[in-house]
Amino acid sequence: MEENKQEQKIEKKIAVDVAKTEEKVEEHKITQKQADKEIKQEVNEDIKEKTETNKPVSHKISSDEENSLSEKSDIDKKEIKKPIKPEHTGPKKTEAVVNGKNLPISTKKAIAICNLIRNKSIDKATSIMEQAEKMKIAVPMTGEIPHRKGKMMSGRYPVKASKHFVLLLKSLRSNALMNELELEKYKIFCKANVAPRPYRRFGKGRFKRTHVELKLIPLGKGSKK
Repeated sequence: MEENKQEQKIEKKIAVDVAKTEEKVEEHKITQKQADKEIKQEVNEDIKEKTETNKPVSHKISSDEENSLSEKSDIDKKEIKKPIKPEHTGPKKTEAVVNGKNLPISTKKAIAICNLIRNKSIDKATSIMEQAEKMKIAVPMTGEIPHRKGKMMSGRYPVKASKHFVLLLKSLRSNALMNELELEKYKIFCKANVAPRPYRRFGKGRFKRTHVELKLIPLGKGSKK
C-alpha cells in the first residue's frame, strides 16, 4: 500500500511539472510573437521616416531671395580672377635663327642657293625660292653647266633643295614674328655645310646630307665695306 501511495505522489508531481512546462512554452511563444511584431513596426517606421526626408522640398522663392542670390553670384564671379601671366622682362631678341640639320640635299646646290638669297629680305627670298621650285627661275652655279635665261651665265633648277629652303624661310619668318622683329629692317644671312653622310646599302655609295643655317640680322650688320 505504501508503495502505491508513493507512486501516486510521484505521478502527481510529474503531471504538475509537465503542466508548468507547457505553460512556460506557451508564454514563450506569445512573447516571441510580440517581439516579432514590435520589430516589424519599428522597421516600417524607419522606412517611412527615410522616405519623408528624401522627398524634395518644394517651396517658392521670393523676389528678394532671388535678388540676393544673383548679387552673391556676381560677387563670386568678380572675386574669381584669372592668373596673370608673368611678362617677359628680359632683353628683346634682335635676331631670328633657323637650323636645318641633315637635310637630304646637295651641299653644292645649297651653297648656290645661299649665295642667291643672302642679304635679301625674307619676302623676296621666299618668292625667289617658290619660283625656282616651279622652274621659272634658275639658280646661278659655276662649272660646266648650260647657260640659262636671265642675268647669269650658267645655272640649274634645284627643285628638291628649293622646297627645303621654302620651308626653312617660312619657319624663319614665324620665328621673327614671335620675337616681334620688324621684317623690313632685317636681311638674311645663310650658310651651308657638309653633314655626316651615311652609307647606302652594301656600302656602294653615300647619301647626300647638308646642314643649313638661316638667320635674320639687322640691315647695317655684316655689310661689306
